[in-house]
Formats: sequence, C-alpha cells, structure tokens
Amino acid sequence: MTEIRVLTDEAQFRTHSGVFRRAMHWGPPTDEQWEVIKASYEPGRVLAAFDGDEMVGTTQSFGSSLVVPGGAVVPHAAVSRVGVRADHTRRGVLTALMREQLATLPDPVATLRASEGRIYGRFGYGLAGRVRLVEIDARKAVVPGTPTGRVRMLDQDTADELLPELHATLGLTRPGQIGRWTGWWARARDRKGDAENSVTVVHTGPGGDDGFLTYVVKTEEEFKHRLSIHDFVAATPEAWRDLWRYAARLDLVDHIECEVPLDEPVTWLFEDPRVVRTKDVFDEVWLRLTDVPRMLAARTYGHADPVVVEVRDRLLPANDGRYRVTPDGVERVDAAADVTVPVDLLGACYFGDTTFSQLAATGWLTGTKLAEADALFAVARAPYCGTFF
Repeated sequence: MTEIRVLTDEAQFRTHSGVFRRAMHWGPPTDEQWEVIKASYEPGRVLAAFDGDEMVGTTQSFGSSLVVPGGAVVPHAAVSRVGVRADHTRRGVLTALMREQLATLPDPVATLRASEGRIYGRFGYGLAGRVRLVEIDARKAVVPGTPTGRVRMLDQDTADELLPELHATLGLTRPGQIGRWTGWWARARDRKGDAENSVTVVHTGPGGDDGFLTYVVKTEEEFKHRLSIHDFVAATPEAWRDLWRYAARLDLVDHIECEVPLDEPVTWLFEDPRVVRTKDVFDEVWLRLTDVPRMLAARTYGHADPVVVEVRDRLLPANDGRYRVTPDGVERVDAAADVTVPVDLLGACYFGDTTFSQLAATGWLTGTKLAEADALFAVARAPYCGTFF
C-alpha cells in the first residue's frame, strides 16, 4: 500500500534527492553537491511515496509567481523532481503522488517541464508553451547599426548579487515567465562544472540597467568555439539588439546557440537572415490550472462574442462547470456550453500557443463557437518562460 507523506527535515530531503536522481539515472548527490541542492528544498512542498519504510517516489513544488496574458502576476507552483523508483513503476505510485500534490497545492496554477510528453496530460497538465532553439553562424553574423547603450561584464560575485534584482524587475513581462525563488538562485550560483566558465554581461540604457545575458563558451572539434546563451532578458528592443550585437561580435566564436520565444524576430536582426538556423522546436511550459475560476478571471481577453466554456476536471472536480468568457471577464453560469474542454486542453489554450480550433480539428475537443473562443484567448506575444527548473 503506497503512503504519501510530507517531508520536513534535511535527512528526508537528501533521501528524496537520491530517489529522484536514481529515477533520472543519476547517482546520489555527493556531499559537495548536496550543499548546493539542499537550499532548494522548501518544507511543506516536498512529497514522497513510501512502501512501508522505503521511499519509492518523489515530487516537489517551489513557490513562485507566473505572468498571465494581460500582464497580471499570480502565485504559482513550479513542480519538479517527479520520479518513481524503477522497481515500483506502473503500480500507481506516480498517480498517488500527483493526486496528493494537486489536492494540497496552495497556488491556483502549476507548471512543470516534462521528461516525457505522454505522462502529465492525465493529471491535467497541458502543453501551453514551446520554445525555438536557434544556431547562428557567428563568423557571418552582422547586426547593422550602432549600439544605443553600454554593455559591461560582471564578475561572478557581482552577478550573483545583481541578477536576482534585475530578473525580478525585468523578467516578468511575457506570459509564461515565472519568478525565481531563493533556491533557484542558489543552484545558479554553483560555479562548479560547466558553470565555472559562465560569463554575465548587463546592458545599460538611458534609464539604467535594462537587460542581461549569461553565456558559456566551449571548445569543440578543430578548435572551434560554441557560445551557448543560458539566460537572456531584455526589457527594451534596444537592449535586445545591443545584447545580440555583443554576442555576435565576440572573437573566437564560431557558433551561437540560444533558446528563443517562437515569435522572437532574431532572423531579421542580422544583415544576412541565413546566418540563423532553427535547430529544433520543443515543448517548454506544461500548465495545470488548479483553480480554474481564479485563473480564468486573472487574464485578459480579446474582442469577440461571448463563449460559454464547459470545463471537466476529474482530479479536481471543484473546477467542473461552465464559464461565460467575454472581453470584459468571466463568470460561472448554467447556460448551455459552446465549447467543452478537459482541463489539460484548457491549459494548452490558456496562453494562446494553441487554439481551440486546432484542437477541435484533431478531435481532442468539441464545440461550436470555436473562432470566437480563439479570438478571446488570443495573445499579442507568444508564451515563453526562459527559466528551467
């Protein structure tokens, strides 16, 4: 019989880390690794599955915040470290963990990064945002024009102090972006391994610091160098252009690699658009609405005739119901439904990355006023998080 428990002390957290890492085919944390990892554990948000006295499954959430369409910022759970020990898979352990986590989360919405795409739909998570991986031929990359601001390089201690403040100020503007918690920054400050070669530069415009990027340069075959951008935040188009200009001008760099939002016009930034190549497009944000009425009320809507959306949520039945969505807001109603959608697919449409019409065309949902629903949920900017956890 699987029992789900809330973990509270460091010894339990370290066991939890070991079980999760083994599920990912990694070894247990060393003492040195644990000194960094333990700062990311939050009492009350750590769950484990037990078979008797043995811990056999794990999950955790981090208290965060999330930007929704329209710019509002809501409390958010960043769900991570989901794993089941190999000798206990396919016995309902994951289902028990997910049910308990969803039932006890204090936040109206959760997101996660899925190791496998088929797992989390059955727990109400929908694929709500994708990202594009681009590679740029730095040897031919020229950004026309001249810089409008100044770019300065930071030492690591200064970066550790300044970046949390800059991200909190500049990094919560696009739907899907999340606030970074103390434990996230503790992991980011770990300068061992790949991170010890990490470089941070900050852009300063007329109004002060308005962007930054963090990158690592690695040597590949035949002494070629690849610059991988790990963090890119820009509050203005000018800061965005200047930071790309800085990256493209670096000496001894052959290729630049970066994940960007689907609608970011990086191809048009360079004199020769062919220097930019899309290597992949893949899922980034998996969204779970735990409080549907609150989350529907939190975002803004486009201009279209009202649509009554019926939501079905088998794990959180309090979300079941019909909601009239209008350009002015949302209310719960008893009227006939125009669109009927399970909660995972409502999550998929919530940020506007996927439309109701697209899902109806593939047979995943039914409805009549699909064009109106698409227009109501449409967004001006594609969702993007940019924070891995």
